Amino acid sequence: MERFSKEITLEKRNKHIGDACTLFFKHDPLKITKASKQYMYDEKDNAYLDCINNVCHVGHCHPYVVEAGYEQMKTLNTNSRFLHDNLVMLAERLTSTLPEGLNTVYFTNSGSEATDLAIRLANHHTHGSEQITLDHAYHGHVISALDISPYKLGTCTDGIHTHSENIHIVPCPDIYRGKYRDCDYPEDNMAHLYANEVKAVIDKLKKEKKQVSMFIAESMQSCAGQVIFPEGYLQKVYKYVHDAGGICIADEVQVGFGRAGSHFWTFQTQDVIPDIVTIGKPMGNGHPVAAVITTKDISMSFKNSGMEYFNTYGGNPVSCAIALAVMDVIEEEKLQENALTTGKYWVAQLNEIKKQFPIIGDVRGLGLFIGIDLVKDRETREPASAEAKHVIARMKEEFIILSTDGPHCNIIKMKPPMCFTKENVDLVCQKLVMVLKEIQDKNINSNANSVISGKKERHSDSDDSGVSVNGHHGFVNGQEYVAVHTGESDSVTVVK
Repeated sequence: MERFSKEITLEKRNKHIGDACTLFFKHDPLKITKASKQYMYDEKDNAYLDCINNVCHVGHCHPYVVEAGYEQMKTLNTNSRFLHDNLVMLAERLTSTLPEGLNTVYFTNSGSEATDLAIRLANHHTHGSEQITLDHAYHGHVISALDISPYKLGTCTDGIHTHSENIHIVPCPDIYRGKYRDCDYPEDNMAHLYANEVKAVIDKLKKEKKQVSMFIAESMQSCAGQVIFPEGYLQKVYKYVHDAGGICIADEVQVGFGRAGSHFWTFQTQDVIPDIVTIGKPMGNGHPVAAVITTKDISMSFKNSGMEYFNTYGGNPVSCAIALAVMDVIEEEKLQENALTTGKYWVAQLNEIKKQFPIIGDVRGLGLFIGIDLVKDRETREPASAEAKHVIARMKEEFIILSTDGPHCNIIKMKPPMCFTKENVDLVCQKLVMVLKEIQDKNINSNANSVISGKKERHSDSDDSGVSVNGHHGFVNGQEYVAVHTGESDSVTVVK
C-alpha cells in the first residue's frame, strides 16, 4: 500500500526519522510496498529478487505464518506470567533441536536483548566479568552488546562510548584476509593459530587473577564478511574457555534455523556444544521474537542472584504462535534441505565465474550464507571496495538486491530467504557476469558512485528466468494455503 509518492515519503523520513538511521541505496533508495517469498515490490510494482533478507527466513509474508499470527492475535495476547500453551510448546520445540542439556529457555524480543541477557547469565554463573569477542563482530545495539561488537563500536568517533577494559578482542578467524592468511601459512593449522589468540588472552587474565566470564561468537561471522571458520576452531576455543572456568555463547541470531544447510544450528558444523545459544531474526520471519537457551545450572545461577526476569512482550502468545509456524514451514517445505542443495549449487556456479574474472578473489559459504571477496589483485588480496559498491548499484538496476559487508566493504554478501531456488541463482549469476564484464571492459576501479544508464523494465509477476512470483502456494501441517499479489491488493486464502 502506498499513501504518499516516493518523494514525499523520503521528505517525511528525512524530517521525522532519526538522522543516524540509514537507507539502502541512499542516493536512490527503494520504496518497497509489498513482498512475497524471495521478491520485494516497489511502488511501481517492479519485482526485485531479494538476496539479503535473512530475517524473512521462510519467505516474505508467508501466508501460513501470517495466518498463525492473525488467528492468535484475534484470540489472546498477554504476557508470560499467565499460563499459555504456546509458550511451552515453542520452548519444547526449540530445545528438541538442540543438544541434550540445552533445555531452558528465556524469551526476548530481539537478538540485542538476547545478547544482553546472555551476558548477564554468564556473569552470574561464573562470577567473572572478563568477556572475549571477535574482531569485526556484531551482537546487537544495546550498550552491553555494543561493548562486544567492534564492527559497530569501532565507528564511534566522539569518544563517548569506547571499549571497556573487561572486553578482550581477538582476531576474526578469517583465513583469506585475517591476521593469519592461508597463503602466508600454507603448512600451518589455521584453527590452531587463531585459537591460540584466545588462549593468549586467557593466559594473560590468569596472571592478572581475573576471571573469564564468556567467549561469544557467531557460528559464522556475518558482518566480518561472511566468514566461515576453519575446521576445529571453535572446538579449540571452547576447550580453552571451559578450562578457564568461562562459558561459551553461540550467537545463532543470523545463522541459525537451518541456514547452513547441513545442520539446523551452525555451531553444529564445528562439532561443539555451547553453554548458551542466542537466537532471533529468522525466528519470527520478520516478527520481533528471540530467545536465550541455556542449561538448567546456568539458569539456576541467574535465579539465585535474587533478581526476577520478566520481559513484557517476551514469550507472548502471538510471538510464540508465529515462531511455531516458522518452524512448521521450515520442516514441511524442507527449507533446510533447500539451503543445502541450492547453496552448494550457488557456490559451484560462483567458482566457475571466478575462473573468468580475476576480480573475484574468494568464494565462500555454507548453505544459503555466501560471500564473494572482490580484490584488485589476487596476489596482494587488496580489497576492491569501489568495484563492490558498483556491482551492488548495477545489480539493483537489474532488479536484484545485494549488499556489501566486511571491514573493507568489498564482500558481496548473500543470505536470501530460504525458499531461494536454483533458477534464482542462475539469474543472479547471469546478471553478475554481465556486470563484471562491464567492469572488466571499462576498467571501473575508482568511481564508486558511477552508474550505467539504461534501466530495464520487467513485469512484476515474473523474472527473466520465467519463474512466476505471483502466487505463494503450499501445504503446512496438512493445511493448504495460497497467496495472490496483484497491482491493486494482496489476499491470502487458507483452505481449511
